[in-house]
Amino acid sequence: MSRTTVLLAVAFLLPLSAQAKDKHKAVLPADVLRAETVFVTIHPDAGEPLTDLNANAKACDAVEKALAKWGRFRLVQESLTADLIFTVRTGNGEMARPTVKGSPTDDRPVIVQPSDNGNIRIGAQRGKPPGLEPPIPGQDTGPHIGTEVGPSDDTLEVYRGRGEQPALDASPVWRFSAKNSLRSPSVAAVDQFQKAVAEAEKAAGQSPGPQRP
Repeated sequence: MSRTTVLLAVAFLLPLSAQAKDKHKAVLPADVLRAETVFVTIHPDAGEPLTDLNANAKACDAVEKALAKWGRFRLVQESLTADLIFTVRTGNGEMARPTVKGSPTDDRPVIVQPSDNGNIRIGAQRGKPPGLEPPIPGQDTGPHIGTEVGPSDDTLEVYRGRGEQPALDASPVWRFSAKNSLRSPSVAAVDQFQKAVAEAEKAAGQSPGPQRP
């Protein structure tokens, strides 16, 4: 096959590849664009890595700060009153790793913290919030070491709140996973969700959602 033929074949396949990528691109549903309140928590399946028992708690805090800075949503401290639920789960590049589940480090102290745009973030969550997953009879809820098998990268998932309880029984409406994407100060996962919202509003012919003062 001549070099010209190869180049023509590549030129033909590139548009098809781009079309296929765009065709499967997720578009956020209208109710997500209308959401006003959000709750951020550690995914119930996530354990704390032995190398950093505060990893998921720090990711939770970073996501809350990024959302407060964005200003589109109002942060709430109960999943039952949230339109959307954001779950965080940190990764360390390995599919399987030793972790501690039920760690006291998952409990979060009271936080009163102003953000850059003047909003105030208040947190007072203790332990796992109700309504996220159905209880399992006989499940060990105390601290224990185990092997966690899951995504190797940081993962942010967005679920519908309020009416859909237990909320995490349903599939997430949006998901992003990438290395260090839950680390501050950039918090790339929140940046990607912000872009997804903007693209969905553009596709729906809407103006950008109001920014809270």
